[in-house]
Amino acid sequence: MEKKVSEEKKPTIAPGMNDQEELEERATKKEIARGDYTKVTTLSFDEVDPS
Repeated sequence: MEKKVSEEKKPTIAPGMNDQEELEERATKKEIARGDYTKVTTLSFDEVDPS
C-alpha cells in the first residue's frame, strides 16, 4: 500500500522536544558525513512600525 505524498512529506518533531533549542543545534561532522541532518531556515518577522 502506498502512502499519500502529503503524509510522506509532513515534517514532524517528537513530543516533548524543546523545538527552538533542538532546531538550533548543529549537526556533528559524523552526522553530516552520513547525511543524517536537516537544513533549517529561520524566518523572523519584525513587528516594529516604520517611522
